[in-house]
Amino acid sequence: MAAKNEQSTKTNKRKKISGSHSKSDTSPSKKPKLLQSKSSNPADKGLNKPFKSIKQQHPIKSQSRKLETAGANEGPKSKRERRLQAKELAEARKKKRKKHYTLEQELASLWEKMRRRNIAKEDRSKLVSEALRKMKGKIPEIAGSHVSSRVLQTCVKYCTQAERDAVFEELRPHLLTLACNTYAVHLVKKMLDNASKKHLAAFMSSLHGHVAPLLRHMVGSVVIEHAYQLGNATQKQELLMELYSTELQLFKDLALVKESRLIALISKLGLQKGSVLRHMSSVIQPILEKGIVDHSIIHKALVEYLSIADKSSAAEVIQQLSSALLVRMIHTKDGSRVGLLCIKHGSAKERKKIIKGMKGHIDKIAHDQYGSLVLAYILSTVDDTKLLTKIIIRELQAILKELVLDKNGRRVLLQLLHPNCSRYFSSDDLVAFNLSIPSLSPKSESKVNPDSVLETKSSEAKESCDEEAKSDLEATTAEASENASPSESHHLAEGGKKDPNVRRRELLIDSGLAENLIEVCIESVGELLRSNFGKEVMYEVAVGAAGGILCPALDEKLDALHGAIATLAAQPKSEESGEEHVLENFHSSRTIRRLVLDCPSFASSLWKIALEGKCEIWAQGHSHKVVSAFLESSNSEVCELAKGELQPLIDSGILKLPEAK
Repeated sequence: MAAKNEQSTKTNKRKKISGSHSKSDTSPSKKPKLLQSKSSNPADKGLNKPFKSIKQQHPIKSQSRKLETAGANEGPKSKRERRLQAKELAEARKKKRKKHYTLEQELASLWEKMRRRNIAKEDRSKLVSEALRKMKGKIPEIAGSHVSSRVLQTCVKYCTQAERDAVFEELRPHLLTLACNTYAVHLVKKMLDNASKKHLAAFMSSLHGHVAPLLRHMVGSVVIEHAYQLGNATQKQELLMELYSTELQLFKDLALVKESRLIALISKLGLQKGSVLRHMSSVIQPILEKGIVDHSIIHKALVEYLSIADKSSAAEVIQQLSSALLVRMIHTKDGSRVGLLCIKHGSAKERKKIIKGMKGHIDKIAHDQYGSLVLAYILSTVDDTKLLTKIIIRELQAILKELVLDKNGRRVLLQLLHPNCSRYFSSDDLVAFNLSIPSLSPKSESKVNPDSVLETKSSEAKESCDEEAKSDLEATTAEASENASPSESHHLAEGGKKDPNVRRRELLIDSGLAENLIEVCIESVGELLRSNFGKEVMYEVAVGAAGGILCPALDEKLDALHGAIATLAAQPKSEESGEEHVLENFHSSRTIRRLVLDCPSFASSLWKIALEGKCEIWAQGHSHKVVSAFLESSNSEVCELAKGELQPLIDSGILKLPEAK
C-alpha cells in the first residue's frame, strides 16, 4: 500500500509539473514574436498586410472557415439547415481541389439533356456542339474525370465527322497517357469505335514500341485488345510482331512480312530462335504474373510461344495457367487451344487444379463456342472420373434440357455419346483436339535416327516455309500423328491412360447422367425431335450411343424412349394444332428415318404402334422418307416387317423409293 501511495504521489507531481509548464507556456514572455509585435506595437499594423493578402488569395478557404465558424457561433440548427451547410462546404472544397469543377458541372447538366432517348436529333446536335465548344482546348485535361469522360463519349458518338476529327487531333498526342487512365480508357475505346480508317491507322502507328508495356498495364491492355479487334490482318500482325522480337519492334519494315506463323517468320527473316524465346518470355511472364489473360492478342502470343518453347519454358507456362486463370482464357479460339494444350500436357495435379477452377462456371463454359470444346476434351481425356462427376457432371445434370437444345452445349454431351464424330465437330475442332506442344510431344522425346522420315519431313517443312500450312502448329502435329505408331496417335487423340470406353461408362452410366438424359428426352420428345440441335442428342441416346454403351444397363429406359417417339408418331394428322406432325416436320422426319435405318428395335416399335395399316396416309411429303426407310434398312427383319404393306403402294406409284446414290 505504501508503494502504491508513493507511485500515486509521483504521478500527481508529474501532472502538476506538466500543468505548470503549460501555464508557463501561456505566459506573456513565451508568446510568439508576431503576436507580441501585434499587441505591443500598434503602429506596426502594416506588417500584417501580407498575411491579409494571403487570405485574399484564398477566398474559398476563408469562405469555408467562415461557414464553419458561423455554424459554430449560431444556435442549434434543423437537419435541413445542417444538410445544406454540409453541401455548401463540400462544394467549396471541390472548387478548391478541382481546377475545372465549374466546367464539369455545366457539362453534366448538358449531358443529362443530350443523352435522353426522346430528344430530337437537331436539339442533340446543338447540345453536343455547345459542350464541345466549352471543352475546346481543355479536352486532354478533363478527359480523365469520371464526369467529363462520359460527356466526351456521348459527344464523340453523336457529333459530326468534322467535330470528331477536331477532338481526335486535340487528343492525339495524349492518347497513350489516356489509355492508362481508369475513366479516360472508355473515351479512347469510343473514339476507336467511331474512328475513320485514317484515324485508326494513325492510332495503330502511335502504338509502335508501346504494345508490350501497355499489355502489362491492367487498364492499358484493354485498349490494345480493342485496337487488335478493330484492326485488319496487317495491323493485327504488326501488333503481334512487337511481342516476338526486339528486332521486329525496332525496325518497322520487318513487320511488313506476310508470314502469319512465328515458326515461318523466324526461318524467313533469319531470326535467332533463342533470342526470340527470351524476348517473348520477358514479355509474357509479367503478364501472366499479373493475371492479365482475358485478351485474344495474349492468347495468340501464347500459342505462338508454345510452338517454339523448349521443354522447361513450356512446362512453366502450363504450371502458371493450371488454375482458375484458364477459365478466363477459353472464350476465344486461341485461348481454347491454349487450354487444350494445358490439359493435354499437364500433370494429374495440374489437371485437377484446372477442373477445380471451373467449379461454378460449367454452365457458362458449356454454352460458349470455344469453352464447350475444352469441356468436351476434358471429359474425353482426364482419368479422374470421380472428380469429373463431382464438379462437371453434377452441374451439367442441372441444365440438361438447356444443353440439349443449345448449339454449343449439346457438343459436350455428344462427345460422351459419340466421341470425335465429324458430324458434330468441324475439322478445325478435331484438329484442335490433336494439337500438341512440339517440345513436350512424344515425337520429340523419342530417339530417332538422323535419316528418319520425321527429320526429313521437318527439314522439308523448313525449306518450304513460304507455305503457311507447313509452318502451322497443326501441320507439326499432323506430321507427328502420321509418323507415330497407331497406339501413339491414339494417345494423341484421346489422352489419358484409362480405356476410353471405361471412362465413358463411368461418366455416363455410373454418374447417372445417361439415365437423366433419357428422362429429359422422354419428357420433351416432341420439342427435341423438331429442334435443329436437340434431334442429334435424341438420335444418339435412342440408338444407345456409339458402341451401344447404354444398351446393357439402360435397356428398359431406351424401350420407354422408343415407345414415346412411336406414340407421338401415332397421333393423327391435325390441321387445327399449330405444330407440325413429327412425321411431316423437316427435322423430326429425318431423325426418325435415321433411327429406322440404324436401330431395328425402334423400327419394330414404330411400325407396330404408329405405321402398321396407315402407310398410305404417310406415303407423301416428308413422311414418305420414314416409310421408305423400312425397305432401305440393312436389317432383313425390318424389311420383311413392312414389305407386305409397302410393296402394293410402290407398284401403284403412290410410294416412291429414293434413288440410290
